[in-house]
Amino acid sequence: MKIGTRGSALALWQANHVAGLLRARDPGLAVEIVVIKTSGDVRQDIPLQAVAGKGVFVREIEAALLAGAIDLAVHSAKDLQSDDPPGLTLAAFCERADPRDALVSPQHGALDQLPQGALVGTGAPRRIAQLAHRRPDLRFTEIRGNVDTRLAKLNRGEADALVLAVAGLERLGRADVITERLPTDVCLPQVGQACVAVQCRADDAAMISAVATACDHAPTRAAVVAERAFLSLLGGGCTAPVAAHAISPVVEPLVLRGLVATRDGSTILRAMLAGTSEDPHRLARAVFDDLLHRGARALLDTETTVTMELPRP
Repeated sequence: MKIGTRGSALALWQANHVAGLLRARDPGLAVEIVVIKTSGDVRQDIPLQAVAGKGVFVREIEAALLAGAIDLAVHSAKDLQSDDPPGLTLAAFCERADPRDALVSPQHGALDQLPQGALVGTGAPRRIAQLAHRRPDLRFTEIRGNVDTRLAKLNRGEADALVLAVAGLERLGRADVITERLPTDVCLPQVGQACVAVQCRADDAAMISAVATACDHAPTRAAVVAERAFLSLLGGGCTAPVAAHAISPVVEPLVLRGLVATRDGSTILRAMLAGTSEDPHRLARAVFDDLLHRGARALLDTETTVTMELPRP
């Protein structure tokens, strides 16, 4: 069985995690990890906010899957576009880890302890809007690269703090650098954050069944499907900061929180509703409609920007 993945340390952890789940179901299974470079990996010069939601970290892997060069693809669910490409399907959503964002600031600790005008390393509009809403004095700079590269830049003084995903740091054994796990009411996570998704060809019934049996976690599936449905309703061309996080316990209800903001964080609209795991799309529609009723359309259409700082010399 050939598993396609990006080549970063985190992506390889995810691919090997899925391979382990498959081997646990079928101990005799032979698995090969196939590393595929994506345009998002190659073009480090492009700001992430310019390509967010456009599949730059999955497109080449999906093409290999459609061509039959690999049997399944393993992705960070947050990297996927909100709708499945023709011919492909998401066969499994692995059990989710901690979905929160992490602040890494060895000198200052927590968000509220950062000095006035502190420079925060993140280029994500979602994070910038929410952090600026809480701390309008903060400045932001995009720091790309793998976790070690970003931490090295932080240690060189290119920023006062970094914002990274808790799950990624934990999976790489770097949870020790986290100085604050940001509460979701301060920084609502990205759609699909902390979930590993497994993609198959839509006509490969045997592979879909094997992957679903070994890897799919029903509560995580309900939660991430609701989040992705909410993102899909916003439209593929949406450039406003948006976020969504659903919690699906073993016992109902399924609770979905959605957020839309201006880029500078001056205005943030939030909605939270409960529904059932059997109909996550209906819950997503209800949260979307609630935000529209609160005036989200004006925010979705806004061109407000936030000034990004250049890295410090």
